[in-house]
Amino acid sequence: MNILIIKLRNIGDVLLTTPVIENLKKFYPSSNIDIVLNTGTEEIVSLNPNINKIYIYRRDIIKQQNFFRRILSEFDFFLDCRKKHYDLVINLTEGDRGGIVTKFARPKISIGYKSKNRLLSNVFDKNIPKQESRHTIEANLDALRLLDIPITSKKVKIFTSKKDDEIISNRLNGIERFIHIHPVSRWLFKCISDATMAAIIDFIELEMGIKVVLTSAPVKKEIEKIESIINHTNSIPVNLSGELTLKQTSALNKKAIFFIGVDTAIMHISAANNTPVLAFFGPSGANHWGPWDNDLMNSGYEKVNGFQKMGKHRVISQERKCQPCGKDGCDGSKISQCLIELDLELIKQNIREMIFDEVS
Repeated sequence: MNILIIKLRNIGDVLLTTPVIENLKKFYPSSNIDIVLNTGTEEIVSLNPNINKIYIYRRDIIKQQNFFRRILSEFDFFLDCRKKHYDLVINLTEGDRGGIVTKFARPKISIGYKSKNRLLSNVFDKNIPKQESRHTIEANLDALRLLDIPITSKKVKIFTSKKDDEIISNRLNGIERFIHIHPVSRWLFKCISDATMAAIIDFIELEMGIKVVLTSAPVKKEIEKIESIINHTNSIPVNLSGELTLKQTSALNKKAIFFIGVDTAIMHISAANNTPVLAFFGPSGANHWGPWDNDLMNSGYEKVNGFQKMGKHRVISQERKCQPCGKDGCDGSKISQCLIELDLELIKQNIREMIFDEVS
């Protein structure tokens, strides 16, 4: 059986599709499962033994082309996805492109979100229901529920190589006990204040006596954000910002006592590694995006804001009526006051408790 999964979103979104893929493989053990992704997200599922082939939609390149060349590139991509004659296509992305891929693929069965585009409104045999207040993992698994496929696991998984592990061991240079902090996001309005993050780092290093290792994507604004945070510190954390691949960041994270960061892909990678997470949430809701505990089958995030736990993971969030707003900062400022004004003492208390949990 040939199966095609479509997830044309960002890195974290792609990672949260892995429970769907694992359950499909368990139900159809002899199947070939392929996946369609945006460029830049493929590393999150490479080495996954349940995935046969990855189709990359090179959005960045196609957008730079003139109108006619772009149409030809899109057409070539759609035709490429058609060659395998898929029995089942599951589109886990709202939007037209996944519907067009499905229409070209002409599968025996298709599952996806109903399109508002009249030309694509009937492309799927069965439509995935709205997410409502449920976690994204549960929303993704709705596709299997529509097919009456049993859900035996909700584990999120990422795979690294021995080479990645070796590179990280060399970069750590003998550091065995550390806390991994990834304080940035591609959307900086998800970040807490530099001064608060610096105070967290100093608390861990100077008061708790544990090393901090910082990471970021190899993106100028993220690296500059890390430099600004370090300028506020009195301690000297290990700064690996911009120096690691996604796989290497995952390999680093696996070795950490626990992880501290914001709602970003690295937070989800940490949860996938079963490394405890302390995450700060503001404009986004933990009920949708909270770090998923792989030891559990049901979400622990029953509220849209406020402090919450799911197994080993913790989310610190204020309880403002406007939260989560899903906006890029307050009044378009690119700064989220609900994150800037987090209670430092509450954060320290949770760090102490998580260190104690690790020791005990």
